Amino acid sequence: MRNILLFLLFACIVFPSFAQEENPEPEDKPFTISEAFVLDLSQPEEEEEKPKKKKVKKKVYYGIKTRKGFTRRGQGDRTTFETFYYLKTPEKPSTFVRDVYYFDFDRREVRKVSPNKFDGKRGVLLHGPYKRFLISGQVLEQGIYFKGTKHGRWMRYNKDTVLLDKEKFFKGWPKESQITYYDPLERKRVKEIVPIEYGEKEGFYYMFHENGKPAVVGEYKFGQRVNDWVEYYLDGRRKKIISYSKEPFDEQSKPFVRVEWNEKGKEIYRKVR
Repeated sequence: MRNILLFLLFACIVFPSFAQEENPEPEDKPFTISEAFVLDLSQPEEEEEKPKKKKVKKKVYYGIKTRKGFTRRGQGDRTTFETFYYLKTPEKPSTFVRDVYYFDFDRREVRKVSPNKFDGKRGVLLHGPYKRFLISGQVLEQGIYFKGTKHGRWMRYNKDTVLLDKEKFFKGWPKESQITYYDPLERKRVKEIVPIEYGEKEGFYYMFHENGKPAVVGEYKFGQRVNDWVEYYLDGRRKKIISYSKEPFDEQSKPFVRVEWNEKGKEIYRKVR
């Protein structure tokens, strides 16, 4: 009996909850808005998205919109193709380069002409990547155009993939050309352009007045002056024309002043043959 009493006493001390109701009813309290259940509709936090790469706009080169062109020539294994791009909005070519390239809509072909012979009604200047290749896929020529002029690196191959020629251009000018400026730091006001190809003067030469108008315009072939060289006054009027031989290394032909004008545009001299 004594042991039983000791056991009961011990249980009351260690487990006092036994003496309480197991599930007491909560007091009846009035419902208030502060106790209302709020549904959280917010999305769970996600990992920060990585910035998306800007999509490169198709048919846009050097910030200018273009259209794609295609030509085909020949038959059978000799069939050649050209893929190229041309200006979406027509422009006139630079008058200070030797050659400009354009797509002739009537003849459906890529053509090369001097700037003063370009007819904007017949075609549009090429602008963007160019490739000429055989039906087999073998590339014969590839490069890029900038508003009708060759730009960057140009490569030519034969049908056996042998490299025939590699040239570099800058907006129609051979990359080796020497260009000087009135403002050497900003390089916006050109003073002189000496065309250089393979270490020799080749192509059109230009010297400009400080106001941007041409001062001297002429042509080199194999390092020699050829044809007419024209000098200009500051206002753009012609000053004189000096004639050289049509072909270089013609020792029998000597340069001479063919025509000369004064500052008012009046002819003051003309050589009579």
